[in-house]
Amino acid sequence: MSVVLESMSIAIEEALVAKNLRGMASVRPTLKAGYCARAAKTLFSAKGVVLIGTGFPVTDTFETDGPLGAIALYQALETVGSTPYIVCGAPLSKALRDDYRIVEIEVGKHAYQEQEARAVLEDLQPSVVLSIERPGQAEDGNYYNMRGEDISPRTACFDTFMRQASCPTIAIGDGGNEIGMGNVVEALKTLDIVAAATTCDELIVADVSNWGGYGLITLMGHLAKRDLLAEFNPTETLQYLSKLGSVDGVTRLNQLTEDGLDSSVGDALILELRALSGFDVS
Repeated sequence: MSVVLESMSIAIEEALVAKNLRGMASVRPTLKAGYCARAAKTLFSAKGVVLIGTGFPVTDTFETDGPLGAIALYQALETVGSTPYIVCGAPLSKALRDDYRIVEIEVGKHAYQEQEARAVLEDLQPSVVLSIERPGQAEDGNYYNMRGEDISPRTACFDTFMRQASCPTIAIGDGGNEIGMGNVVEALKTLDIVAAATTCDELIVADVSNWGGYGLITLMGHLAKRDLLAEFNPTETLQYLSKLGSVDGVTRLNQLTEDGLDSSVGDALILELRALSGFDVS
């Protein structure tokens, strides 16, 4: 990795956790610096299928954090020549299936979770498997939200995809209960969270998981010499998700926010990320 790319990556990694909303600033130093660039290079070179697992159940629907970043990554990956699929359970799978390539996975615990993942992996032969804001199984095998509530009956299992994949795996999370956080178990012990145990090859931490996706897109744009993040419209996509029934994961309300933050906060971060990567944001 070039010195320029590594320094750019580190600056982006710092920006992604600057607000430290859920303790990810204390987790970041335990990761090997340059993780955003390493993950972005993996995605940029993946010219085949990329599986993007997302969808965190909130009440009887899905939250804005995760699907927003997944759609942004989907669009960026298509632009650089990959074939992305969004992997999720209902109701998100049914909400998105008319507009995106979707792999629907079964919600709730069932005996064929391993077979379900194996069949998809064998069929699509992905170059990368990526998780963004997917609940991760805790040590007891169950799924928990930020409030410590067991949400297993409403959660589809994407952990099996990460564990069985023979290709690189990337995960993005913002609180400790998401897939990939098994990489930083010790660092999560100080946080008030039922931590996830599922690991990945490269973990990206952020204040909001969508923002971790933006960080990867920024660096993919640098590699492509194209401002990919400028081509994504977060407000338009939030409106799209809202019409499909999304809610904010913190407020549990159908509104154009991410984890309780006004969309303007995410917009400001996007401008900062684009500037850090050397693109003209004037």
